[in-house]
Amino acid sequence: MTGTATPMDVDSSSSNQKDESYVLPWVEKYRPVYLKDVVGNDDTVARLNAIARDGNMPNIILSGLPGIGKTTSILCLAHELLGSAYKDAVLELNASDDRGIDVVRGRIKAFAQKKVTLPPGRHKIIILDEADSMTSGAQQALRRTMEIYSNTTRFALACNQSNKIIEPIQSRCATLRYTKLTDEQVLRRLHDLCKAENVATTDDGLEALIFTADGDMRQAINNLQSCFYGFGLVNSENVFKICDRPHPVLIHRILQDCAEGSVRDALQLVRELYEKGYSALDIVTTMFRVTKSYDELGDGLQLDFLKEIGFVHMRILDGYQTLLQLSGLVAKMAKVGVAAKAAS
Repeated sequence: MTGTATPMDVDSSSSNQKDESYVLPWVEKYRPVYLKDVVGNDDTVARLNAIARDGNMPNIILSGLPGIGKTTSILCLAHELLGSAYKDAVLELNASDDRGIDVVRGRIKAFAQKKVTLPPGRHKIIILDEADSMTSGAQQALRRTMEIYSNTTRFALACNQSNKIIEPIQSRCATLRYTKLTDEQVLRRLHDLCKAENVATTDDGLEALIFTADGDMRQAINNLQSCFYGFGLVNSENVFKICDRPHPVLIHRILQDCAEGSVRDALQLVRELYEKGYSALDIVTTMFRVTKSYDELGDGLQLDFLKEIGFVHMRILDGYQTLLQLSGLVAKMAKVGVAAKAAS
């Protein structure tokens, strides 16, 4: 992480050239090094800034959806707390891979025992990514390790669901919750990257990136880079090809047909999407997100559609990923649409 570039540091004469032999992922190339560069979750980052300023870091649990800055934030905090000692005083593990009790008893305990020269009042930091994937036995062993080496070592656990962390660990940690990023925050960061890498974009291309990312900054940046190196131009058509998602315009037409009671037309469009290879989960997830923003339906019809989509989404997650489920959903929404037209 040390020396990682930010958009302001990039030499445009070199960054604008595509190196076909090796391309550094932009999520790493532009990963923030300091907390002031972290995008979104301002209140949580402000708490981390206070910890960096005071130097008194507690054990921390960072909880939230993937790709919204949890691991990046704790790495930035480690940089600001430890400075030049960062390389020797930080151990980063992905607990979804290294999640057994042997890792806790071996690598983590050995690092906690290691002697490192640190600035006054600072501690070694052990970062466990995907900590909610750790086995129960490993978490119990970790609890004991946290207790024994509390004078020299601090732990930062990043997870998607904090309720999967055992209570004894939760009680020893300060919990910081991250929410998904807003469209404006993602757009601002994408603009910075496009300017730094001289990426040709269209407005609908950026909107498509934001739509497909759904608040996940990492996915937005990865999709931007993939689209740029795949097609050279970031527009909506290319973005949806890269992401392999049903196009929202087609989903919008399905919803419109259902609202008008045109069940046959809606069924034909759903069948076409399914036969193109899109999974039932992809289709129903995109349908939910398009419905949320389809204000022309009216509040009543919008809520009825969302309710029907929610029921089918639940059945699809149970394993019933079939065209029959999607056809039934379309039929129910068309029935709701006819009833709404009759009532008006």
